[in-house]
Amino acid sequence: MIPTREEWYAALEARHGGDLQARFSAACVAVCGLGGLGSNIAVSLARAGVGKLILIDFDRVDISNLNRQQYKSSQLGEPKTEALAANLREIAPYVTLETHDTRLSEENAPTLLAGADVVCEALDRAEEKAMLANAVLTRLPEKFLVAASGMAGLGSPNAIQTRRVTDKFYLCGDGESDVGKEGTLYAPRVALCAAHEATTVLRILAGLDTTEREGS
Repeated sequence: MIPTREEWYAALEARHGGDLQARFSAACVAVCGLGGLGSNIAVSLARAGVGKLILIDFDRVDISNLNRQQYKSSQLGEPKTEALAANLREIAPYVTLETHDTRLSEENAPTLLAGADVVCEALDRAEEKAMLANAVLTRLPEKFLVAASGMAGLGSPNAIQTRRVTDKFYLCGDGESDVGKEGTLYAPRVALCAAHEATTVLRILAGLDTTEREGS
């Protein structure tokens, strides 16, 4: 049985408090890349009651994704935007979803991300990460950016940390590991980094500082 909208929000308010849940419900967060990192971020934010998510990815669900990403075997071949949206609506039936089945670029990022309060970077390649960071920091300076660097392999989970790089730029991960060196990505460590990103987003929406800025 699907709860009513009133029942859903009452349950969230009972957990988070009315004032804080009102902040979450009014917020819009963009998740750029819907792989292991992004799909886990989106699930966490939907469960927390974030009102709107912008989901951006150009890829389709592949069998190689199922070891760490929030998809089902029955969704193989589907666009990730559509598959994840369907899963999120089962988890959080009243979340508003805006999907873009496209590859992010310096040209389209400002338009696609214009409505977001916070942008989550969850892209695969270093050059894509750098492109998005540059686009947000230079062309959308009013936005918060939460990005990731380093979650591959089976290194210590305690190495995954969140650092505040500038007033509106946060970086999560161990800052070192990559698939080329470590060989692969494992679900628990990817989920840890995703949890850092999602928690940082919620702290931003709550008006809390996360950590001291790097070098301070």
